[in-house]
Amino acid sequence: MRTEDVVVDNGVDPGVLQALRDELAAVSRRGYEKGLVPGVSGNNSVRVPGTDLMLIKVTSCCQGDMTAADTVLMRLSGEVLDVGRKPSKEWLWHAGIYQCRAEVGAVVHLHPPYAVAFAVANEVPALVHAAARGHLRALDSVDLLPAGSQELADAVLEKFSGTGIRGLIMREHGTVTVGPDLRTAYYRTEYLEDNAKVALLAAQITGGVPAGLALAHDGDPLAEVR
Repeated sequence: MRTEDVVVDNGVDPGVLQALRDELAAVSRRGYEKGLVPGVSGNNSVRVPGTDLMLIKVTSCCQGDMTAADTVLMRLSGEVLDVGRKPSKEWLWHAGIYQCRAEVGAVVHLHPPYAVAFAVANEVPALVHAAARGHLRALDSVDLLPAGSQELADAVLEKFSGTGIRGLIMREHGTVTVGPDLRTAYYRTEYLEDNAKVALLAAQITGGVPAGLALAHDGDPLAEVR
């Protein structure tokens, strides 16, 4: 911990909190190393179980360089408990997803290039292979809105509230995936990106466009995850 940081008493077991910080940093580094996010973009978060708290990446930090010291503990209401650390400006919709989806334990926001290519084309890729259908189930999208804005937060929450979607594409921006824990939420981004890449490659093979791919009937789309 940096000497300028002050942690407000939060009632959470220090060992549990440290493990969550370490995992958040490790998963974020993996995303960067896999080429799923460049520079200081993107932000991941994890809910502290049984509380109204979450950990999220500090602002302006490269995920490839993240350590536990680059995480911020805050309440879902916006109160920062790690005094001296500034959370990502996207914290609003991270907190909102936790508030409207009790089963969500983690949120991953990266900028994977193939999925973002679909976002630039203003298309949501069909789920073209069994793994994507099993792990993602359904995708949705939101239009381009300023990063960190209330407008973007409202648009994201409109898609996640009262639905079971696991993945979202943000036009000309990035992706959001959710899960019961951090690893699952992150792996869903890998499946989303792999699905987008395969859709583009299959379209090249057939000489068509991804939206025109003739997919087989999948009589058991959950077989992959049983």
